[in-house]
Amino acid sequence: MFSYDELTSPERQLWNAFPEGRAVDLRADAPDDHVAEGGRWGPERTIRAPVIAALVLGAHSGQPGAVPCLRLAGARIVGPLDLAGAQLAYALWLEGCWFEEAVNLLGATTQTLVFNGCRVPGIEAGATRIEGNLDLGRSIIESGAPSHFHHRITALSLTNARVTGGVILNKAELNAPGGWALAAGGLVMEGGFFCRPGFVARGEVRLPGAQLPGGLYMNGARLEEPSPRGLALNLENSVASTVILSEGFVANGTVGLRGARISAGLSFAGAVLNGPPDGNGPSLSASLMQAVDFDLTLARPPSGAVDLRGAQVSYLHDSERSWPDVVELDGFVYGSIKGDEAGGRREAVGQRNSVARRVAWIRRSPDYNPQPYEQLASWYRKAGHDDDARRVLLAKQRHRRQTLPPAARAWGHLLDVTVGYGYRPWLAGVWLLALTLLGTLSFRGHSPKPVQRGEGAPFQPLVYTLDLLIPIGGLGQRTAWYWSNESLQWLAYLLIAFGWVLTTAVIAGVTRALQKT
Repeated sequence: MFSYDELTSPERQLWNAFPEGRAVDLRADAPDDHVAEGGRWGPERTIRAPVIAALVLGAHSGQPGAVPCLRLAGARIVGPLDLAGAQLAYALWLEGCWFEEAVNLLGATTQTLVFNGCRVPGIEAGATRIEGNLDLGRSIIESGAPSHFHHRITALSLTNARVTGGVILNKAELNAPGGWALAAGGLVMEGGFFCRPGFVARGEVRLPGAQLPGGLYMNGARLEEPSPRGLALNLENSVASTVILSEGFVANGTVGLRGARISAGLSFAGAVLNGPPDGNGPSLSASLMQAVDFDLTLARPPSGAVDLRGAQVSYLHDSERSWPDVVELDGFVYGSIKGDEAGGRREAVGQRNSVARRVAWIRRSPDYNPQPYEQLASWYRKAGHDDDARRVLLAKQRHRRQTLPPAARAWGHLLDVTVGYGYRPWLAGVWLLALTLLGTLSFRGHSPKPVQRGEGAPFQPLVYTLDLLIPIGGLGQRTAWYWSNESLQWLAYLLIAFGWVLTTAVIAGVTRALQKT
């Protein structure tokens, strides 16, 4: 405990102002007075951290009718501010202060904490309960020693913390290159988490398993120098109402949303997803994610893969800039798609080029999987565009054919050419008409020989050709006549073979289509 006589002049100012909550401003009225130069400030601006700790722990009780609060600006704070496990009954408001050592709030219970425009060599607030807001706006928080919860270098730790208000990091800088700029796994909040324009994180921003009912807002934020795993933002298995990563958001590393549950919107509108600097890893990893509205209208295509395996969204908004060369879509389920074409025009469901673009989107998957085709066809059916659904399912069979052995591929080509795998049965009619015309014209002007003289119907080229092409039943012409002309006889054999092939293909194709395989 300090006696009043032991306090320096600026410390006495703070001591006297605390009971009434008055602000103490030690800033110099000079244009070059920047917090980055705080290490050079002299005794007239220096306050010992233990003095601050003593005040917020009740060393100088309040006066009747006043609300005690520690408000300090422009100070050089020396020594460790160690409040681990403490019960802080008073709010702490610091502005433009320079800290010599890290701040330790591990396991503490506090009121609102404000470190606005400060420079701090690390803040440990793991398992802390904050009854109010945590405002670190415009502050620069450097990496300190490894966190109490983690072995990796960490700038700001909020692991397993509880915040009844919001966390405000607007225009703040968290610097832990290659480490963890923010470690907030298991964070439980009631308000919003704000990292809006000007926020920069050098190192991984970790929020796995966090509960963010007030939403996460990182529009305009910039994430650089990710952890060795290549992660810039880790929201795996987190629960949030809204996640806004838009309007200039830049991630130079993987954005991880695996297993995240977002009850409202997830927006990447106008964002840039560069992926890990070494190119080894996806730009967006969102397998098993759940969201209602998913806006992926990026500023430009991601440099790395997008993984949406097993994800579920109600509404997908995308554009030609949304997708990289590799897209993982197996198990991805969506209720509706709203796509923007080049020039900002809305994609029209039912247009042939729309179907081709969507099929090309699915083909960006490295392996063949039937589910993305079935999902897209289902969407077209729900929209009332059965023809487009059939085009998608035909594209599925053509993709599948590439994975089959040679004999099966040959049979697939035959099914495709003759009946379009059952999704284009009219092709069989075209083939039948062409072969009927070929046979009729070839047999006209020639006289075959009767099998038995004086018996059977007169020779009719059209009926004879149809009788050759129809393998079941008969019209009485094929068995009644034969050819002495070897070329015409081989043509007859060929038409019989084509008839069987067409019939088999029609049956196989229609059966396949009905089974939706």
